[in-house]
Amino acid sequence: MNGRIMAFDYGLKRTGIAVSDPLQIIANGLTTVATDQLFDFIKRYLSQENVVTFVVGDPRNLDNTPAEIADAVHAFVAQLAQLYPHIPIHRIDERFTSKIAAQSLVMSGARKKQRQNKALLDEVSATIILQSYMK
Repeated sequence: MNGRIMAFDYGLKRTGIAVSDPLQIIANGLTTVATDQLFDFIKRYLSQENVVTFVVGDPRNLDNTPAEIADAVHAFVAQLAQLYPHIPIHRIDERFTSKIAAQSLVMSGARKKQRQNKALLDEVSATIILQSYMK
């Protein structure tokens, strides 16, 4: 089934978003949205694009216990499922995604100011979550 996969690196302040192409071959960073505006953004995006799957980063500590933000992420997933029951939601372990995202920015030649941009880091993290799902 052709359609985009939309991935989220959920945060209390902002959420990084990545999407696949319609053939689900390539993962691309889309944007970072203030979390309090996230559902408005999703609604607008879904009115323009065919999204067939949601992927949400599952925050875990190194010992595999839920991270401090886990309850907020569970609430986000529950609301997403309620609003869009026809779109399946998959959870992906997001341990190390921020570290990998930071390394990716360094390796891409991003300037120090770009690497310190937390919104860009969240978008790259969402892209890594999506890539993990698409493997």
